[in-house]
Amino acid sequence: MGALPGAASPDLPAAKPLAPGTPIARLEIPRLGIEAVVAEGDENAVLRRAIGHLPETALPGEEGNVALAGHRDTFFRGLGEIREGDFVVLDSGGRRDRYRVSWTDVVDPSRIEVTLPTPTPSLTLITCYPFRWIGPAPLRFVVRAQLAPDDAPVEGPSPVRGTETALRPST
Repeated sequence: MGALPGAASPDLPAAKPLAPGTPIARLEIPRLGIEAVVAEGDENAVLRRAIGHLPETALPGEEGNVALAGHRDTFFRGLGEIREGDFVVLDSGGRRDRYRVSWTDVVDPSRIEVTLPTPTPSLTLITCYPFRWIGPAPLRFVVRAQLAPDDAPVEGPSPVRGTETALRPST
């Protein structure tokens, strides 16, 4: 198991934590036409504008479990249609990682173990459940995906335009 992001290593100084709202990647789920910016943090201000990276989990491109959260009625609308075997792409600038969905589950919000480090590169997506619930939802929908080999084809239609977030990384 790898160290948590920002944890000190005997050989390296501790990494500086990213400021909440800092864009760190772009998430795509080709078959579902989902595209959105991923920003650091899980605060409401971040989740209104992007999919949030849970700060205590691996960053995109690091070993371990990259955990991301998004609202079911914005960026993760349609996530309930995801299936085992679907691809999720995380593009963090110089790196484009493809993950293949291995399972989904509905859990109680207290089941935080889904965000714990994993021995292999993993991606965990979390949103509220049920999808059509009005008001604060009582459960969480969790998607777990494993890093796919570089030669695995990403299947599905081109992403649907108009699903992008208003948040754009500065250039």
